This record gives sequence, structure tokens and C-alpha cells, in this order.
Amino acid sequence: MRSVTLSLLAGLAALGRAACPVGGDASVVAHDGTAKGTYEVHNNITMYISHPPSCKPSTAAGAGDKTAILYLTDVFGLKLPQNLLLADSFARAGYLTVAPDLFNGEPAPGDINTPGFNTTLFLSLHGTNATDPIIASTISYLRTTLGVTRIGAAGYCFGGKYAFRFLEGNTNLTAQSETVDAAFTAHPSLLENEEIVAIQGPVAIAAAENDELLPLERKLEIEALLKGTGREYGVNLYSGTNHGFAVRADVSDREQRFAKEGAFLQAVRWFGEFL
Repeated sequence: MRSVTLSLLAGLAALGRAACPVGGDASVVAHDGTAKGTYEVHNNITMYISHPPSCKPSTAAGAGDKTAILYLTDVFGLKLPQNLLLADSFARAGYLTVAPDLFNGEPAPGDINTPGFNTTLFLSLHGTNATDPIIASTISYLRTTLGVTRIGAAGYCFGGKYAFRFLEGNTNLTAQSETVDAAFTAHPSLLENEEIVAIQGPVAIAAAENDELLPLERKLEIEALLKGTGREYGVNLYSGTNHGFAVRADVSDREQRFAKEGAFLQAVRWFGEFL
């Protein structure tokens, strides 16, 4: 747990580097309660938008700061309360946070083992051809409409792949201007080697100890690929966790709760340094 503890402690100090920080400990992370953000539709994309506290005058466009977090969800999308609460947590840490609906209102059910749900079909319908344009359009909205100049992508599970893809200069993208400046991912899935080696900015990963989608051998491969990029990177491994812990941890379990909060503060620390 030593590396996790160091990340947690460092994350506490980093909260002070965000635009409008509230609180100085893990209490900034919301595990339950009512989501505070609002839904807006831009470019035919539904977005969940959570604003930081009003500690700075808002711009005419309504953005309180020039730095924002692009929250990229897991397959459960905006219908999963924990995703909305994490977006709100980034806002409380001081960042305008925008989470686009990556699944056009039809995310995976809360239990992917639900009879009749076909995971393979779902992923085929929401591949890069369908998802890249949604994210690119959201970034364009942030930069052109809200006047945001620095964007950090926080991607979880499904969204983790796209945090890599949109990290500035990724040659897989057709619109090179629609990129982010720094990325954080938690237990990314479906991540391909070419998406790793193409990054042109800093990226951090929060990995689970037990993850069938990101086993130990793959973690080691990813670390080697990241080292070869010459870019800043960080990889934290959290004990007692499974895939999805950074969003859907059993917070009644002390170790899982600590890991979820630690992963969030790892992200805040990362964005505090690179945005």
C-alpha cells in the first residue's frame, strides 16, 4: 500500500492547485447522494456538466475557468450514479467537468450479465468510428464555445482507451486539433499498443490488483510501452481491488474505499501538475 499512500498524501496537497478547490482531503469525493450537475445538449450530444464552486467570476460563455476535465465514462454511461458523482467530485476539486453521453442514451445495463444483453454486439456498435466523433465534438465545444484552453481527460474502463486516443498528437485521430493536454485513466479496457505509443502528452494509470481485462502481464507491457514514449507517465497499483474499483468500489470495505479515493486524488494530483 506504500505507493497508494504516497499518491493519496500528494493528492491532498494538489487539491490546492486546482481552480477553485474546496476541502483538502478525500471528503471531496462523493460516494452517494444527489448529483449536482445539469444536462445540456450541444451538437446533438447530451452532456452532463458540473461547475466548480463560484470562487472566480464566470466568463461570458459560462465557464468559471480556462481549465476543464473531460470525463469519459465506463460502459454504464451517464445512467450510473457513481459516474455523475465522480464528475461532481472533479468540480468540487476546482474543475469545470463535462461528461458526454458516449452511448446515445443506451449504455450497458448496470449488470452486464443481464439476460439478452450482448456485450460483443454492444462494443461493436460503440467502436472508435462511433465514439471518436462524440469526443472530438465535445472537445470542440469546450474550446470554442466555453473558451477552455487546457483539458484533462479522465477515462474509466471503456473511457480509458479514449483518454489515450485523444492525448495530443495521437495519429489515430482524423481531427488533430481535437485533443487533450493530459490524461488519467483507471483500469482502461480495450487499449491497443498503437494508442499507447502515439501519445504526445502525460498520462497516469490507476490499476486494479485483480483485473481480468488488464492482467499483470498486460500491465507490464503497457509500462514498457509508456517508458518508450519518452513522455511523463505514472502507474499506481491498488491492492484489494477489482476492475471498476475507481468508479464502482464497495465503499463499505475500507481498502476499496481508500483505493477509490486514492485513484481520484491521483487524478487530481496529475491534472494539478500538468494542466
